Amino acid sequence: MKRTPVREQDPKVRATNFKEVCLGYDAGEAMEEASRCLNCKNPGCVKKCPVNIGIPRFIEQVKNGNFEEAFRIISEDSSLPAICGRVCPQETQCEGNCILGVKGEAVAIGKLERFVADYNRENGAPVTGKAVSNGHKVAIVGSGPSGLACASDLAKAGYDVTIFEVLHKAGGVLQYGIPEFRLPKDTVVEHEIENVRRLGVRIETNVVIGRTLTVDQLLDNEGYEAVFIGSGAGLPRFMGIEGESLNGVFSANEYLTRSNLMRAFDPESDTPIFIGKNTVVVGGGNVAMDAARTALRLGSNVTVVYRRTEAELPARAEEVHHAREEGVVFRMLTNPVAILGDEKGYVKAIRCIRMELGECDASGRRSPVPVPGSETDIEADTVIMALGTSPNPLIANTTEGLETERHGCIVADESGVTTRPGVFAGGDAVTGAATVILAMGAGRKAAAAIDEYIKNK
Repeated sequence: MKRTPVREQDPKVRATNFKEVCLGYDAGEAMEEASRCLNCKNPGCVKKCPVNIGIPRFIEQVKNGNFEEAFRIISEDSSLPAICGRVCPQETQCEGNCILGVKGEAVAIGKLERFVADYNRENGAPVTGKAVSNGHKVAIVGSGPSGLACASDLAKAGYDVTIFEVLHKAGGVLQYGIPEFRLPKDTVVEHEIENVRRLGVRIETNVVIGRTLTVDQLLDNEGYEAVFIGSGAGLPRFMGIEGESLNGVFSANEYLTRSNLMRAFDPESDTPIFIGKNTVVVGGGNVAMDAARTALRLGSNVTVVYRRTEAELPARAEEVHHAREEGVVFRMLTNPVAILGDEKGYVKAIRCIRMELGECDASGRRSPVPVPGSETDIEADTVIMALGTSPNPLIANTTEGLETERHGCIVADESGVTTRPGVFAGGDAVTGAATVILAMGAGRKAAAAIDEYIKNK
């Protein structure tokens, strides 16, 4: 059986607006898709889910029309189901391990999770309330996916949890990094965060850990028995090529933060954002797709340049497909060597060289090698660098005994234990930029480790 189709905005229409692309299933479509699940006795989908959601159990409830019970089952393991259903790379995780996908199409697990979360939000289903306090305090640094997941599990166990967030809105990358057309902020993100607050979690915004307060102060002076660092990786990387300081060159972080968190896409917002006639996005990950599709919606002609082939693109296949449908142009085996400017210091073109794939590198992918004499110029007045991010060193530099590795990531084991007693870490702060669901999984593991640490202490 084929997967039940999911409704989407028409590509020509959605390329001109910031409304959500995917319209999701209705109840009938969700029940029809859920009926495809084989309810395996040894479900591979659960094993590949970083937070181990009881996938066959919740899908069985969807099949029978018990949407509230399906939501309860998902909520046992996930605090952000409406978000995960939209942005997780299911094709390489749960759906990638679905037995139906071997010879056909996997069950649309992500779309079903999204439906359940949206249905229960729209119909006012009850959520878990505050647990009985156990009298212990834990601090969380960062309100992104790992921080929210860690806080949720600890609050359910009775801990007094406070999240400290550097920005003026909670959500971390969910607010500043992922565009509105993939993840609506007011209806989805704010609701999920409010559910975490209902557990008793306090969220203090505009607090810069490392300046306003330090981790040492939280432990030594503020009465917290443990601290979880889930501060993400928000420090952008550049190539170090000529012309990166020209006007019109942005990091994807800045560009997306202006549009998403500061709502520069909204005509009523007073946040400025440069809208060039021709934009080149450098990179091939999900952030590159987000930046490209945002620039397109703002009115620019957009080209993505990537130094490997389409087979090696790290972005989700769905995001690449949507970008192509909307009009984004892809130039594979192409790598920038310089950004060219005019006499006023503004970008006028980006010079690229053609690449070919050579021997495999340490990651197992064939390394791109430049082809001498193949340089060509692409007209552009905007260049967006989407080359990955690193953790901000401020927290590690102001915390005694907290070790980092050469890329600036905090050193922690699989359960989040760091080199500083009482300090735990997870998500992008430890691994570098990764996915929402992996960050959530790290937050949950750290919550279990914190619980054990405090009980043993």
